[in-house]
Amino acid sequence: KEEDFEIIDKKQLPDAAELRNEEKAKPEEARWSAPILSLAKKASENLALSYGSALKSASLVGLVSKPGSSDSPAKTNKQCHTMEERANLMNMMKLSIKILIQSALSLGRTLDSDFPPLQQFFVVLEHCLKHGLKVKKTFIGQNKSFFGPLELVEKLCPEASDIATSVKNLPELKTAVGRGRAWLYLALMQKKLADYLKVLLDHKHLLSEFYEPDALMMEEEGAVIVGLLVGLNVIDANLCLKGEDLDSQVGVIDFSLYLKETQDSDGKQDGGITAVLDQKHYVEELNRHLSCTVADLQNKIDCLEKTNSKLQEELAAATDRIGSLQEEQQQLKQQNELIRERSEKSVEVTKEDTKVELDTYKQSRQGLDEMYSDVWKQLKEEKKIRLELEKELELQIGMKTEMEIAMKLLEKDTHEKQDTLVALRQQLEEVKAINLQMFHKSQNAECSLQQKTEAISSFEGKTNEMMSSMKQMEERLQQAEKARQAAEERCNKMKQELAGRLDSCRQQMAQLDSKCSTLEKELKSEKEQRQALQKELHQEKDATTLLKTELQQMEGLKKELRKLQDEKQQLKKVSEEQEQALQEMGLHLSQSKLKMEDIKEVNKALKGHTWLKDDEATHCKQCKKEFSISRRKHHCRNCGDIFCNTCSSNELALPSYPKPVRVCDNCHTLLLQQCSSNSS
Repeated sequence: KEEDFEIIDKKQLPDAAELRNEEKAKPEEARWSAPILSLAKKASENLALSYGSALKSASLVGLVSKPGSSDSPAKTNKQCHTMEERANLMNMMKLSIKILIQSALSLGRTLDSDFPPLQQFFVVLEHCLKHGLKVKKTFIGQNKSFFGPLELVEKLCPEASDIATSVKNLPELKTAVGRGRAWLYLALMQKKLADYLKVLLDHKHLLSEFYEPDALMMEEEGAVIVGLLVGLNVIDANLCLKGEDLDSQVGVIDFSLYLKETQDSDGKQDGGITAVLDQKHYVEELNRHLSCTVADLQNKIDCLEKTNSKLQEELAAATDRIGSLQEEQQQLKQQNELIRERSEKSVEVTKEDTKVELDTYKQSRQGLDEMYSDVWKQLKEEKKIRLELEKELELQIGMKTEMEIAMKLLEKDTHEKQDTLVALRQQLEEVKAINLQMFHKSQNAECSLQQKTEAISSFEGKTNEMMSSMKQMEERLQQAEKARQAAEERCNKMKQELAGRLDSCRQQMAQLDSKCSTLEKELKSEKEQRQALQKELHQEKDATTLLKTELQQMEGLKKELRKLQDEKQQLKKVSEEQEQALQEMGLHLSQSKLKMEDIKEVNKALKGHTWLKDDEATHCKQCKKEFSISRRKHHCRNCGDIFCNTCSSNELALPSYPKPVRVCDNCHTLLLQQCSSNSS
């Protein structure tokens, strides 16, 4: 199929012939810079040709296909359209990366977020990531964002977890597009954008959930773009995410940046020449530094050879010592065997003796157990008899307590009656006192006798009534005294009966005491027999203790054997450690020789290399801290290694650089020492 292309601003494209004429018109440079200029001319020609082909494919407004056969299906048109889109996006990515690298080298390799080529690079990269994205349906609506596949990087590569957490912690980002743009910014600042996208391309079975089968990230063009992104590791980007509205940015490609005049190409050639000269000066300084390191390494090799000779002497002495220790070990083995045989014989003899003594002890123990069982039966019978007697005593004591309670009740009744008699007597005395008072009043009031005769007659009637009541109370008192005397007679009778019963109980108790005394005598005899048996048991225990002491002595001998065996193992370990130390020394010597050869080869290889790449360094060489967004990478212009800002904050004027340049702390001190030695 033939296709028609349209070119925007065709006149602004530089031709190869114009570039050659301009180069011929320039004055010739010095002899040493002639090959560098030729390389720069070739690079400019290649760039011009690539600009033309890329702009042709990228500036397409529409695809116009010529009329063909009517039998071609719609699928072929769609496939051709997607292939053209992929090719256009890949060419635009090539152009944006080239212009970004060239502009960064001309500006000193540090870029901000306001730099137009960097903004256009992110726009083109966003278009590449959006190509062929699947539309996901949710409850809110349709969602089509390239942040979904970027989130997979955190699971596949744990190093990207810092980027994911920092993107999630930004409160200004509210859409998935803004989070995706912030993720790309941070990955570029870490100089790991190519590595993360390569991890995604290695797991295309996961990308198939987000992209169509004919998408750019699923085809070969994606791998080509990842390879182009590796060149961006030369750039140091300083992008500030705070304060920027990444959600509402419009991703439109500006083609005017890629349509430059021929004058810009001359400036780029000069920038390329300066970069080549910088690399040349760096290589010279590197060679001079390596010559110094080679001399130091030779001195170290001499010292290692001396230490090797000393270690060989120590090895010979150690081997002699090991031989003497082995002889002592054999002697100790023989002594251990003799001690073991003696201890085994003594243990067998003691075992036989203990068996015989145990048999005799068991026989004597059986006889004692039979005697003890008979005595125990007799004691049980006597205890039963004694319990019955105690029960009878308790019954008699209960009868006695009941009699005492009845006596106490009678005494209480008599006391109450006596109290009532005392109260009646007091009333009589009071009445007598009243009568006396009335008599005195009658004598004093003779004048009023006539008037109060009636009252006296009434009082006399009352006194007669009181006297009759007094007589009745006296009769009651006499009856109570008679009842008291009868109760006392009854108490005396009960006391006599209780005294007779107590005498009979005492006689029974005396009989029981006599029986108890006989039983106690029998118990004493049994206790004496038991003490004799206990003495025999103590003697047997003493014999067993003697046997135990002998067994403990045997255990002590066994412990000594174990100690000797442990010493033997320790001596073996010492000998093995010494042998390992000797082997390690031999390995160190061989490794030092190999390192010298490697250093010589590296010295030869470094004569044609440039300084250390940014990808090869993940930690500062001096402080060993890991590089991050806040801790940037910086090259030392003397040694070429990569350091952080704190370890490379010094500046010195080197022979290859007219102005003071960045130098690490170690090179700064070495150069100052060299300057001081040269001046002295």
